[in-house]
Formats: sequence, C-alpha cells, structure tokens
Amino acid sequence: MEARGRVIKKVNFTTQVSEKIKLASNTSWLIGGEAEFFSEPESVADLSVLILEAEKNKMTTTILGGGTNVLISDEGIKGLVISLKRLSGIETLPRDGFLNFWALAGTAKSELLKIFLKNKLHPAKMLAGLPGQVGGGVVMNAGVSEKLVPREFSEIVEAIEVLRPNGALEIILSKNLKWDYRHCEGWKPGVITRAKFLWPMTPDDKIISEVKALNLQRLKKQPLEWPSCGSVFRNPLPDSAGNLIERAGLKGHSYGGAQISEKHANFIINRGNAKASDIEALMKLCVEEVRKQFSISLKSEVIFLK
Repeated sequence: MEARGRVIKKVNFTTQVSEKIKLASNTSWLIGGEAEFFSEPESVADLSVLILEAEKNKMTTTILGGGTNVLISDEGIKGLVISLKRLSGIETLPRDGFLNFWALAGTAKSELLKIFLKNKLHPAKMLAGLPGQVGGGVVMNAGVSEKLVPREFSEIVEAIEVLRPNGALEIILSKNLKWDYRHCEGWKPGVITRAKFLWPMTPDDKIISEVKALNLQRLKKQPLEWPSCGSVFRNPLPDSAGNLIERAGLKGHSYGGAQISEKHANFIINRGNAKASDIEALMKLCVEEVRKQFSISLKSEVIFLK
C-alpha cells in the first residue's frame, strides 16, 4: 500500500510521514481504523531517524510488521505507525557447509521459503505454512503445529539485530534470547531490524514433493480463502485450541461480519465486512465457553493495537 495523505515531513529524502492512513490493507484480517501518522521506511537508517524524531516529539510509536497476528482497533492507532514492509532484503553469507544469510525484518517468510526450497532443506516444510514477515516471526517464535524438524523460528535463527531507542544497533545471539512457545524475549527495548538464519547444507530430494503435500493438506484444513490472522489462540498442550472450540459447539458461529471458521475452529475469518469489535466478540465467546465447559483458559496469539 502506498502511503496516501498530506505529507507532513520528509525523512532522509526517502521516507515520508503521512496523516490519517487507513490500516486495514496492512493486516491479513483486512480490518482496522486509521493511523494518526504513518510511514514506511526503506532502510534501517530511515527507521532510526523516525524513532528518534517520534521520541523527540513525545509521540507514541507502533511498529507494524506483516499484520498477520494483529487486530487493529476500529478507532485506529494514535501516534506514529511504522510499517516495516519496505525494509526487505536478503544478504547471503559464505556457507562453509551451512546455508547462512541475513534477512531484513520486513522480508516475507515466503522469501525464506524460496531459499530453503531451492536448496532442498527441511526448514522449507515449516516455512510453507507461515505467513507474515521475518521480524514478526522472531517476536512470535513462529512455527507450525505439525511435528516437523525444524518446527519453530528458534531452531533456524542464529542471531538478530536490534535497533535500540538511542539509535545504536546491537547483535544478539539466539542462544542469549529466551525462546518460548509463540514468544521470544530478551531483545527489548528496541526494534528487530534483521535476523541471521543458519542451517546445515544437507539437501533432501524429497523436500519439494513434501512441501507440496503439506500445502495441499493445509488448504483442506484451513480457510485460506478468507482473510484471517491464522491461528487465534495458542494450543493449550497437549490439547489444541481448535479442538476445544469445536467441542464447545462454536464452529461456524458468527458475530457481525466475522465467523469462527467451519473448516478450522481456531481461525476467525472476515466474511467481508467484519469489524475489530466483531472479532473481539468471538474471541471473548471462545474464551468464556472453553473455560466454562473444560476449565481451560485459552491464551490469544493476537496482539491488539489501538
């Protein structure tokens, strides 16, 4: 999406800040109000300037990645929203028996998939099921429910680079981060600007056919034809959120323009005119019914922005 609106200032001649930009198209749910101010920096230098200027003007800053795990309020977001979608690119490093490269935070996970698939490496199977961008993949320790190796970002990331609030860049090794199920800590404060990926060069000729089979399986099981954020709730292992919601009798339940998918109960889809409040109402219903019927508290994977 191109930033449209009255330009209020230029940053390093390449990044502009605009007013009152609709954010729905920047999310996989296609839901959300306006950003008070909005920018899409094309470099880490531009991003640094934006953050420092926002701090100087005492303006709240919200970082928006691929928008695959966020629900933006119908009223929009106050302050400056920075989209990382243009902060994209891959730098390949010497291999020495490993596939080794840096990817900027706004790089689509589908670009990682292409690299691993080209080299016939096992991470391609995990990445085939993941939407969104690299930065969000680290923050959420993105992964899949299938019992694959690797299964989560923590297994393929060797290091990350973080832009600190004072403008300094710091590299943090993966082993010094705290990885958990759909969560990563130990890198704040700041913004993740890029991640380094490392995997042994052990090609498997079956990878391409296995990725195709996994994609067909996901098409059958997941409502990929509708806007959604993917899985809404974390799986309360050893059970699954989708199974619990379905057993609670909520599969197919609608509220406004939103619906609990009839294909997969852990997906809430936008049937065309859903509001953030519709999604929230269904999420609340799922939490209440699962707690009432099974004494299990569902935890959301969704980040609420306003």
